[in-house]
Amino acid sequence: MSSDSSYKDKKVITIGVVRELTGLSERQIRYYEERKLIFPERSSGGSRKYSFSDVELLMEIADKMEDGIQTHEIRRELIREQKIKDEQAIRRKMIQGQINARFGMQKPR
Repeated sequence: MSSDSSYKDKKVITIGVVRELTGLSERQIRYYEERKLIFPERSSGGSRKYSFSDVELLMEIADKMEDGIQTHEIRRELIREQKIKDEQAIRRKMIQGQINARFGMQKPR
């Protein structure tokens, strides 16, 4: 994970702050979680914790909902996007392995 995305993916933001950042109600945010569009972590006390990436995703979801796209369509699109990202990551690892094997390089430790 690059240093740029590491802070964006750390789940440290409370639902109240997410509400303020996005303009969504807590009910809307919980609804998107129920519909399996967003996956917050839970603190030891049970509070939801979100990342900056989650905030961006929530804003995209809200825009799509305003455009009339239904939650099952959004979920299908998110799954497809994640599958593409996963395939790209595997491809990058394979290419890096081939380069390392070809030039006798090893992973930096």
